[in-house]
Amino acid sequence: MARRRFQHGQLVLLGKHEKRWYGRWREDSLQNGRLLRVRRQKFLGTLRELPTKKLAQRELQEQLKTINSPTYRAQPTATFTEFVARWEATVIPQLKPSTGINYRSHLRCYLVPYFGPHQLKGIGAEIVQRFVASLSVSPKTVRNVFVTFQSLWRSARAWHYVTNDATEGIVLPQSRRVQRFFFSAEDIKRILNAAPEPYRTFYGLAAETGLRCGELCALRVDDVDFDRSLLCIRQSAWRGKIGEPKTSSGIRNIELSPQAIECLKQFLERWHPNDARLLFATRNGTAWDGNLLLKRKFRPLLKRLGIEVPRGNGFHSFRHCNETMMDRLGTPLKLRQQRLGHTDSRLTLDVYTHVASEDARRVAGQLGDAIWGVLDANGREKQKAGVSFATNSRWYN
Repeated sequence: MARRRFQHGQLVLLGKHEKRWYGRWREDSLQNGRLLRVRRQKFLGTLRELPTKKLAQRELQEQLKTINSPTYRAQPTATFTEFVARWEATVIPQLKPSTGINYRSHLRCYLVPYFGPHQLKGIGAEIVQRFVASLSVSPKTVRNVFVTFQSLWRSARAWHYVTNDATEGIVLPQSRRVQRFFFSAEDIKRILNAAPEPYRTFYGLAAETGLRCGELCALRVDDVDFDRSLLCIRQSAWRGKIGEPKTSSGIRNIELSPQAIECLKQFLERWHPNDARLLFATRNGTAWDGNLLLKRKFRPLLKRLGIEVPRGNGFHSFRHCNETMMDRLGTPLKLRQQRLGHTDSRLTLDVYTHVASEDARRVAGQLGDAIWGVLDANGREKQKAGVSFATNSRWYN
């Protein structure tokens, strides 16, 4: 509904010790579907800041500019808790199950306890910054909670509950660097030799293809093209539930080696059929849960083998190993990106490509030969380096 009339508002000067200007006006508000005429009051400034009534009136007119606009429409009002209930019921069901569970956890544990009684219109960037500073969790968790708040606030603006951007200019804590781990070729061989079926086939495919754990858990028998030696990735699993891959690039075909094809043929000879035709299924015919597999089977196996994996690394270590091996084999970047299902090649290079220790030792040896000269078995210089920096006049120009 459009505005009823043009308003000049009411200007009052209040306060005993320090005089303050306040502006008052009325505006339309939607509450539970009902249109109400609500009286508003807002602090404009102190008498020291606005020494004359004319200056205070100008400040009030700025506040009334939106109300007096011909395009003004009544805005719905709600507390943060009330809006969260509506947002949970209409938005979260449209998201992936894993995303929805994380969002609900952030709302229940962090956002609602802090912002719950606040009116949405009263939440600004300063309040959000104080909230971020109050969180006593890891920087990564802070960022994840803030992403949830951003998603909720976008809906609040789209539904005309608020007009301001309370997420603009928020300073987040810097993320701590996590030690990324990747298995060596020797580690992979030890794991495959020690793992019984069906886990051996699972770990072998993880190492050769670099598939995400959820993509492996959702593989079907029909996804294996034995004639063309292809593996078709069309879906992903999370906590036993089948869904779409993480990104649009996750839908792809991956070439398999003759060894992997032979392993899958032998695996299918002992495969137990299930309704969904999943390669790796529980007794009930549901997809494996990657978290349970990691906790109950894979980590105990690594412990028995004496392979130490830093905290926070799991099946993704196979994925990092796969990319590092492809890099050492000189595989084109575009092909590596396609096999891993990345949308951005920078992610493939900056995050998943590691320098193997053999390569680092080889480069260090070559640099040593060039700088210090080739040494004999006794550690003495055998011959001069190919480039003598001391006699190269360019180093002194």
